[in-house]
Amino acid sequence: MRMPSRPIRALAPAIVAVAFVTSGLQADKNKSAVPAKPDDRTIVHVLNRIGFGPRPGDVERVREIGLQAYIDQQLQPEHLPDSAMTTRLASFETLNKSTRELSERYFRPALMARQQAKQENAQDASMKPADQNAVPLRTPEQMEAARSQRTVMAELSEQKVLRAAYSDRQLEEMMVDFWFNHFNVFAGKGQTRVYLTEYERDTIRPRALGKFRDLLGAVAESPAMLFYLDNWQSSAPIDATTAARNRQMNPRNPYRAGPRQMPPQGSRPRTLADLPPNAQNARPRGINENYARELMELHTLGVDGGYTQKDVGEVARAFTGWTIANPRQGGGYRFEPRMHDDGEKIVLGHKIKGNGQKDGQEVLDLLAKHPSTAHFISTKLVRRFVADEPPKALVDRAAERFRQTDGDIREVVRTIVTSPEFFSAEAYRAKVKTPFEFVVSAVRATGVDLASALPLVQTLRDLGMPLYMCQPPTGYADRADAWVNTGALLNRMNFALALSSGRMRGGRGGFGGGFGGGAINAPVQGSADTIVSGILAGDLSESTRTTVAKATENPQAVALVLGSPEFQRR
Repeated sequence: MRMPSRPIRALAPAIVAVAFVTSGLQADKNKSAVPAKPDDRTIVHVLNRIGFGPRPGDVERVREIGLQAYIDQQLQPEHLPDSAMTTRLASFETLNKSTRELSERYFRPALMARQQAKQENAQDASMKPADQNAVPLRTPEQMEAARSQRTVMAELSEQKVLRAAYSDRQLEEMMVDFWFNHFNVFAGKGQTRVYLTEYERDTIRPRALGKFRDLLGAVAESPAMLFYLDNWQSSAPIDATTAARNRQMNPRNPYRAGPRQMPPQGSRPRTLADLPPNAQNARPRGINENYARELMELHTLGVDGGYTQKDVGEVARAFTGWTIANPRQGGGYRFEPRMHDDGEKIVLGHKIKGNGQKDGQEVLDLLAKHPSTAHFISTKLVRRFVADEPPKALVDRAAERFRQTDGDIREVVRTIVTSPEFFSAEAYRAKVKTPFEFVVSAVRATGVDLASALPLVQTLRDLGMPLYMCQPPTGYADRADAWVNTGALLNRMNFALALSSGRMRGGRGGFGGGFGGGAINAPVQGSADTIVSGILAGDLSESTRTTVAKATENPQAVALVLGSPEFQRR
């Protein structure tokens, strides 16, 4: 069964129109290294690098409209209809809900169920009260609440796989994945998972090919990032006496003492002993440098970007008061003046006088325009699209384009994917697929139509790349040495065999033979040869061909191709 997607042929008029009206295209036209008459290998290379690999028939369709036109189309996803994807995701009940709705309907009931179960099991000596997730749920209502909460993460993970596998907007999906990884947050940390749907949908996706400063600012105000890196609790330090007194007035927030942050002068107790009972245990919060450090090291300047520890502290001061309104209820970003350090700051030699929320905005402006940011972001993009060791000349040109366009991501990507380095022989199959890229490209290559992507979500856990569960802020690695080892390659082969033989729950069609496709009674090697010619452009070593030739069944032959060294690379 063919996958439901709009034929590229039908979009040819729109693509051509977009190609002529796109701003920036004419300026870069003379610099483009896109071949006018590309061979199949070149087309496959482009499909592998600006998307998640070719589907059956993609090479022919791209050749018909022209490779340059296809690249232009991918750079302008807003002009590319994707109605089939909308239809495929229509049954997902959580993807379009606000965070507040998700909190009230899915997350808070599950939290209350765990708390109730904890109380009911309080007499059980084997319980671990500190670990709420370990509390056994007793009643059907409690179990239903927990299941409902899992629906949110399940649907978010499924949509990521389905979009990558079936969307016609391949470059957009590639960039959403890139930026989520760049601005990584960990779903396993507290309230972060409550905000994940909104974070990817409303913060990352609309800005994936826009201006970097807009994306940086949206991430800085995202509750997902504020919670993950603890900035929502970062505030100007206050002394223990003041914090303790404030806590007596407002136990939930020691920074709020009624209409004023501080009690009237002269009324503050002079020692902790003068305070009411239990107030001595009040612990004042202060500045948290987590976000400030990652903002400079991972989000903008890079580890060698020229900042110091003093700069980290000053940036952290600038972002005090950037917090979340009622995170347990799914509240959004809020600036709290009473938590802000309004003193003068000096960041990278630049003086910030102290003007509330504008302090943080001024820092973001400074970092987004810094030459180190242009170089760092360009290096990561070139690594993603070209090679693990990014060619210096291309990084320099991409960084210059970043500066010229005020951080226009679309134009930086255009510079990279139309460059001579991108189309060089050295770049061909130079990148090893991550588990996510491998799994999605295998689905695309075989033409399998997935009714549910949950088995693939589980496969990614097994392959060491669980979606939204990368704990460090660095995100998942984009280099071969992180993913190439004997155990990982064996697991990939096992997945390939399950996919091609029909053991993957929820799959239909395809020409591996296991899903009731037309190739189920095809001669041995038939479907494998189709993948080799149409998906790998015939690029298979003699040793791999010899191995595939030993297959006695069609699904086995397909699995051997999918598990081959050639298919592991893009």
